[in-house]
Amino acid sequence: MPFLIFIFIILSCSSEKSDKHLGINMAKSNQPTRTFLALGDSYTIGESVPETDRWSRQLIDLLRNDFQITKHDIVARTGWTTDELITAIEDKNITEQYDMVSLLIGVNNQYRGESTEKYRTEFRELLKIATRFAKNDAQNVLLLSIPDWGYSPFAEGKDKQKIEQEIDFFNQIAKEECKKVNISFIDITEITRKNTATAMFASDGLHYSVKMHSLWAKEALQTALEILK
Repeated sequence: MPFLIFIFIILSCSSEKSDKHLGINMAKSNQPTRTFLALGDSYTIGESVPETDRWSRQLIDLLRNDFQITKHDIVARTGWTTDELITAIEDKNITEQYDMVSLLIGVNNQYRGESTEKYRTEFRELLKIATRFAKNDAQNVLLLSIPDWGYSPFAEGKDKQKIEQEIDFFNQIAKEECKKVNISFIDITEITRKNTATAMFASDGLHYSVKMHSLWAKEALQTALEILK
């Protein structure tokens, strides 16, 4: 009889470990699944950093404990202005819907000396497009402000004050338009002005390193959690 009791205890312990292990697997399989579309330019595509280190991919890593991002698409290219992004989206004829859509665009408008009036019109159109992709819900869209490249090594010898003022103008337009339609505005501009160590920049001295992308991802995290909940 004591031997039978001993066997029963062993089987009971084995069963408990198996249930706990199963519970972990079930938690992972039952984790909410979400989809994410990122729209923009070089800052979105992550010029000069590996694909896995783009701010959007780092954001997905930060979300991992709460959500499983099953699809992450990017429509972005280095050098794109607002009108070029609009054209690219139209050419792709995207019909899918996403749980979250991000937008980061405008630095090339500023760099090329395009007017703020043109930017406002095209930016407003991009907000409509992003909202359409975000299940027609503006609250599923998050906007990241334009980084200030005037603080980069590439800007050495250029009129940094002028660059800063112009970027502030463009960002103010973006902020105003986002407020009109209740879209979240995330300020990463100040992050780029306060973090100017060499390690924050890619080898080209203009674009940003993994470390800077990480700061942007962390800044966007709380808003992303609220959108995806």
